[in-house]
Amino acid sequence: MRTRSALIVISLTVMMSLLGCGGGVKHPAYYTLQLRDIPDPPAAGGSGPSVAVREFRAPVYLRQGPIVYRESPEKIGFYNYQRWAVDPREFLTNAIVDRLRASGRFAVVKTYDGRSDVDLILSGRLEKLEEVDYEGGVKVEVALSAQMTELGSGKTIWASTASDSAKVDHRNVAAVVAEMSEAMDHTIEKLLSSLPASATGHPESGSK
Repeated sequence: MRTRSALIVISLTVMMSLLGCGGGVKHPAYYTLQLRDIPDPPAAGGSGPSVAVREFRAPVYLRQGPIVYRESPEKIGFYNYQRWAVDPREFLTNAIVDRLRASGRFAVVKTYDGRSDVDLILSGRLEKLEEVDYEGGVKVEVALSAQMTELGSGKTIWASTASDSAKVDHRNVAAVVAEMSEAMDHTIEKLLSSLPASATGHPESGSK
C-alpha cells in the first residue's frame, strides 16, 4: 500500500512539474497569405454574365494544415508548428471571387452553392504552394489551373494555367509566407488576365 501511494505521489509530482513548466510546451504558430488591396467592385447591375466560383481543389498534402517544404522533387516535408490559419483552398477561392467582382466584367460573382442560377462556373486547382529547398538557396513556388464552363451546355469556354516563383532572402517561415503571398498575387493576376473577352459576354447557351 505504501509502495502504491509513493508511486501515485511521484506520478502527480511529475505531472505538476510538466504542467508548471510552460517553457517546455511549444504551441503552433499560424500564418495567412496577404494579397494586395483591390479596388471596390462597381455598382451592381452590369450587363455581363453571372459566374459562380467552385471551391478550388488541391493535392492532399496541401490540405493538411502545416506549411509545406520540398527537400527534393520526390520528398515533401511539413513544418511541425507552422500552420495555415485558413485553408489555402478557401483563401484562394475567396480571392478569385473578389478579383472577378472588382473587374466589373460580370453582373454577378459568387461562390458556387450548387444552384443553377448562374451562366458560368469557374473551377480550378491549387497545384503548388510550397517552399523549395533544393537546387541552391530557398525559394517558393505557386501554381494554379482553372477552367470556365457554361452551366447550361457544359461547354468549356476557357482553360488556363499560371505559376510564379520567388527567391527567399531570409531563411525563416515569416519570410517564406511573405514571398508566397507575393507569388500567389502574381499567379492569380496571370491566370485571370488570360480570360478572353468572349468569356465575359453573354453566353449563347446556359443563360438563366
